[in-house]
Amino acid sequence: MGTEPYYGPDFRLLSSEDPEIAGVLLDELDRLRGGIQLIASESFTSPAVLAALGSTLTNKYAEGYPGRRYYAGCEVVDRAERIAVDRAKRLFGADHVNVQPHSGASANLAAYAALLQPGDTVLAMALSHGGHLTHGSRVNFSGRWFDVVAYGVRRDTELIDYDEVRELALRYEPKMIICGATAYPREIDFSAFRGIADEVGAWLMADVAHTVGLMAGKAIPSAVPYADVVTFTTHKALRGPRGGGIMCTAELAAKIDRAVFPFVQGGPLMNAVAAKAVAFGEALRPEFAEYARRVVSNARVLADALAAEGMRPVSGGTDSHLVLVDLRDLGVSGAVAEQRCQAAGITLNRNAIPYDPEPPTVTSGIRVGTPCVTTQGMGPEEMKEVASMTAQVIRDPDAVPETRRRVAELTRAHRIYPSEL
Repeated sequence: MGTEPYYGPDFRLLSSEDPEIAGVLLDELDRLRGGIQLIASESFTSPAVLAALGSTLTNKYAEGYPGRRYYAGCEVVDRAERIAVDRAKRLFGADHVNVQPHSGASANLAAYAALLQPGDTVLAMALSHGGHLTHGSRVNFSGRWFDVVAYGVRRDTELIDYDEVRELALRYEPKMIICGATAYPREIDFSAFRGIADEVGAWLMADVAHTVGLMAGKAIPSAVPYADVVTFTTHKALRGPRGGGIMCTAELAAKIDRAVFPFVQGGPLMNAVAAKAVAFGEALRPEFAEYARRVVSNARVLADALAAEGMRPVSGGTDSHLVLVDLRDLGVSGAVAEQRCQAAGITLNRNAIPYDPEPPTVTSGIRVGTPCVTTQGMGPEEMKEVASMTAQVIRDPDAVPETRRRVAELTRAHRIYPSEL
């Protein structure tokens, strides 16, 4: 025991020093182990990622970039950042990668700052149709500082209308076009967006925060060959730490780096950068590609099974990790469905559907995803069981005790973080 290298404090020390917070950590572990996690924007990191996050790298200020820091003593953390960048470039085939953004939102802010001036016109997907808060919502910097024109999906197919996108681009001549979404289950045609951007002389930004892990595993087409800038997060299907990143062409590398630091952020979180490097390394392994493929196949089975239970998948299904479900045929709102599922140990979120008659606090739909359950080793049969339990408790609140029992049986067979503390 005495010969083992020290990388950071262990749980026993935390339990001794601060039992109150130690109790919070244990309660969260119990919550994860005792329920089914269907939040599409979440996954489970590996113990190796958690180890990097809990390391002494958290102590180091490292404003700037490797070899060009504003603090001394960065020669070690420089190695961590170089490894993260090199692995991400190999993983995605990108010219340049910045791994310092603290989140997807800060990555998007940096991309705007690199390419635009306040008041410039941006064409992006409407939040109510599956876009993101940072794609032009009036309560966000993007909607306050820029003139955002929104595109959406067709009423009949619930798919992006690329003819409409082109017409809006020709009419408004945006300086930047954004593609990517948080609640759009179908594959995005990045080539079509590239063609539209070229036609009007706009930058093309792809926000692939949700799907970057699937792109890393080659389960869906990558945006990198088509977009000028690709923003992403590391904590969803990529299974890394909470954080963001930006990929771009060599032409934009200097602009992107200056936008991240010093314009948007100060010092990077070097423990998170190291954890990102671990996640990129894991994603380079063949088994990650198999994981990504199973995430998509599980989502398709889940969509079909929910449809069989009378819960209509928006657009008829999914090509990705998430399913957007229209609950109107059941006469239950998204908010009520979320509450009933939570009571039964199924964690998902209410979500607006395209042309939703309900307000965002209520919604007519729910959004479910398969990254977490796939990490736990669940497959097609388990997805059918999850759909059955979800439908049962949404239809009948009296089914909560029975559903919770079924949830407990399933999670016992597919335990997350199985090692004892």
